[in-house]
Amino acid sequence: MKITFFSHSTCVLEIHDKYLLIDPFFSGNPLFQNKNFLKYVDLLKKVDYILLTHAHYDHVCDVEFFSQKFNNALVISNYEISNYFEKKGIKTCGMNYGSFISFSFGKLKYVWAAHSSVFNDGTYGGNPGGFLLHTDEGNLYISGDTSLTSEMHIIPSFGKLKLSILPIGGRYTMDIEEAILASDFLKCKKILGVHYNTFEEILIDKDEAKKRFHKNGKELILLEIGESIFI
Repeated sequence: MKITFFSHSTCVLEIHDKYLLIDPFFSGNPLFQNKNFLKYVDLLKKVDYILLTHAHYDHVCDVEFFSQKFNNALVISNYEISNYFEKKGIKTCGMNYGSFISFSFGKLKYVWAAHSSVFNDGTYGGNPGGFLLHTDEGNLYISGDTSLTSEMHIIPSFGKLKLSILPIGGRYTMDIEEAILASDFLKCKKILGVHYNTFEEILIDKDEAKKRFHKNGKELILLEIGESIFI
């Protein structure tokens, strides 16, 4: 499985020949310039699926571009977000907290996140969540925007995780210390940090963050725009 990071919480997962875009935030992102988009357009135009954790602008602002004008990707999210985009003529697959659902790339489970969820126009975005992704290349937890929750203890009972994607910027989500605790709950030693340094309110010291994770026996991976890892 290949993961390419595009800043904030936006990533592309490559699983065999399928491409999954997580929480697209390009056009309104102060860290992501148009020249960067053009640099990675060959990858982004391959997107088959869009996974949305909640309805906030910094996670959904480019859904219509990718789904309607770019490559007609399938949106996967909770029931309310899926209905919102379906009314715009976008292909969607709605789900909620419950069972795994099978797709061509593996299976997904929508899981609890402690946050909020509303579109910019005031439309209710349903319960915020994350995704537990099981594939034959390994299992991945995408937490979405969340604080530390006791429900994270449940995640590893479904299968060992190779990597967890956790927010670390604080204020609106977990901070570094809470993400370290989350990694304990998840029994996962490798963390991809997201949702930091995009805005002034969520600035962190990257070197210090890595040291704090290392001190607790964990690896914090912080990628540059367009940088990839394999798991």
